[in-house]
Amino acid sequence: MQKISSSIERRRLLLALATVALSRHAAAGLGAVTASDTTSALSAERALAPQLAAVYAGQLDPARCFVSEKYDGVRAIWDGRVLRHRSGRVVSAPASFVAALPATPLDGELWLGRGRFEALSARVRRVEPNEREWRDVRYMLFDTPIGALPFSARLERLATLAPRLPATVEVAPQWRVGDRAELERALVRTVGAGGEGLMLHDAAALYLPGRSEALLKMKPHLDAEAIVVGHRSGTGKYRGLVGALEVQSPEGRRFFVGSGLEDAMRREPPAIGTTITYRYRDLTSSGLPRFATYLRRHDEG
Repeated sequence: MQKISSSIERRRLLLALATVALSRHAAAGLGAVTASDTTSALSAERALAPQLAAVYAGQLDPARCFVSEKYDGVRAIWDGRVLRHRSGRVVSAPASFVAALPATPLDGELWLGRGRFEALSARVRRVEPNEREWRDVRYMLFDTPIGALPFSARLERLATLAPRLPATVEVAPQWRVGDRAELERALVRTVGAGGEGLMLHDAAALYLPGRSEALLKMKPHLDAEAIVVGHRSGTGKYRGLVGALEVQSPEGRRFFVGSGLEDAMRREPPAIGTTITYRYRDLTSSGLPRFATYLRRHDEG
């Protein structure tokens, strides 16, 4: 067999093999696909590789999709045994929180509510989780990573789970829209109520790891991630503090992000190597973001 050149391609191959195996299992009359079937088929991969959202730019008819709120939280993947960040690192959650999860693969967002990302991030980053702090953390489910099923069928599986889920776990509401105009109105309502944006799931698409045009995010502003590679000293009222973060995009472009930094962060800036999320208006002709503004640390694990 030809050598797989990247971890993403290897994960895609593993998921494809798992899908074939599970389809044969069902065709042979051996019953429904279970969490143990899925985790066994993917046993060569310790962490389930997540499906990542692309930016919605009208490339998909919204009438083909289920729509849900984009939660401003921390992505978490449950394989039936272990809760992980999208990077594969284990989430530092209390044992009681994890013990309440069903033996079914789940994909969702740890969430405290609109506008509370920083508080959630502080809890999730603790090496030793505080059980009392986790009492109001919710795990908002929007998918189950079973590659053999289209999203509409996966959503039905989540619906059957809902009555048996603990109070800390909820199936995120999903709805349909008729056209782009209705989608835009839904975005305005969600953002006006304090939400971050919307997610679109292609109802007919399978769950495949990596960046996917079948999963799209729609927000009033663009945002992206970059790695901190340096700190630029401040001037004027910021003398003695950090004036801006020097960051590098995944494409290797370097630029500075100074807007949006609070005084406390200018005194103790994100360490070099930290991934941050920044907001921007559009890109210049050279591919650099216009009006880049610091949003938050990117706690993906």
